[in-house]
Amino acid sequence: MFLAIVLPTVKIGLTPAKTPEQLSTIMQVLLLLTVLSVAPALLLMITSFTRLVVVFSILRHALGTQQTPPNQVLISLALFLTFFIMMPTFKKAYYNGLQPYLNHQISESELFKRIEEPFKEFMLKNTREKDLALFIKLSGEPKPKTPEDVSFFTLIPAFMISELKTAFEIGFLLYIPFLIIDVVVSSVLISLGVLMLPPMMISLPIKLLLFVLVDGWNLLVLSLVKSFH
Repeated sequence: MFLAIVLPTVKIGLTPAKTPEQLSTIMQVLLLLTVLSVAPALLLMITSFTRLVVVFSILRHALGTQQTPPNQVLISLALFLTFFIMMPTFKKAYYNGLQPYLNHQISESELFKRIEEPFKEFMLKNTREKDLALFIKLSGEPKPKTPEDVSFFTLIPAFMISELKTAFEIGFLLYIPFLIIDVVVSSVLISLGVLMLPPMMISLPIKLLLFVLVDGWNLLVLSLVKSFH
């Protein structure tokens, strides 16, 4: 004797809201879906992720290891370091904004304002004045009298180009010792008359050995974390 299995059905549709409360709930769901869809972009724009992933990518090119470590490993490392660095900011946003909102103590507009404040504070500390002045000028906004008067959407691109410049500065410093090794190995091979042997075959293990001996990952991560104010 076989038991009949009843499969559930799922129906998706739009029905008119009968009360203002239903409309408010629908708008909150749509807003939540919108926030979730742009969450990856927000992670890139207003956190430390950009600087970390660019530096790790430059390091891989400086070592000359092609696809090692893989992109998934570098992005995962940058992602977890981002959560580590941004944890105080996340805590401020949660306790000052999200928790009171969930307890029905503040409105939606006050929620976004309180969540914005800790992220704006973090970005202002890591944004160069020159970059911020550039986007204030391009936007045509009046010159802000206090840091709190800076528009959030003006601050985001200024913060991003500041992060890119800082990442390239760190990457340049990373490149110098490995570049010296490549030059020395190439010069030695040319002086010995070994022209058929690619210098990369000799310099790559030397660079890897040097990076391991100085505990490169430890020093790099320590420097990156301390580079954020």
